[in-house]
Amino acid sequence: MAFQSIWYFTNLPKDVVDVIERDLSDNFDQHTEESRLSGNTLNKNIRNSRNAWIPTHHWIGGFIWHYIERANRENFLYDLDCVDGESMQYTHYEVGQFYNWHNDAGIPTMYKPRSIGNRDTQALVDDHISSKIEKVRKLSFVMQLSDPEDYEGGNLQLMDEEGNAYFAPRQRGTVIVFDSRSNHRVLKITKGLRKSIVAWAVGPRWK
Repeated sequence: MAFQSIWYFTNLPKDVVDVIERDLSDNFDQHTEESRLSGNTLNKNIRNSRNAWIPTHHWIGGFIWHYIERANRENFLYDLDCVDGESMQYTHYEVGQFYNWHNDAGIPTMYKPRSIGNRDTQALVDDHISSKIEKVRKLSFVMQLSDPEDYEGGNLQLMDEEGNAYFAPRQRGTVIVFDSRSNHRVLKITKGLRKSIVAWAVGPRWK
């Protein structure tokens, strides 16, 4: 038995979170672009935010992977390999921006077999290769960077298996880890700016 989501109130000293936020701001704010959906689709009716990508070799990558592994060891016990794409998402939500209900790892995101009803040799080869190497998102990670007093709205809301919605904590420095198949959303910002780091841990397809 496992919880759908868990979080850690890291209680990082304010100065430490300030260093993280300042480093990301100095190095990645100028690279933020309009956030896109899976498949590189832009749809502001579903997702309206900006983000930049942080490579996992950046020093914050080790901090994030520590909490992903800890959450997995203590709760999920999934077969994990690495952070998806070896990159993390540094996200900004400004006034009026939001992300509607979605999940990070539904069936639509997975490779679709090409050889069903088609015995083409290349289709068979593609399906075989995919079955051996495809990775799927299993755990989603969020770190709250902004002080909750600096913005209004923008809550991260998740939905449990019975359809009950609940909010993740807003405390600055909090790390939230949840099953990537879980429906979740970010409510519209009504004041200020919300910054976060998001990442996804991937592993072999479910068996």
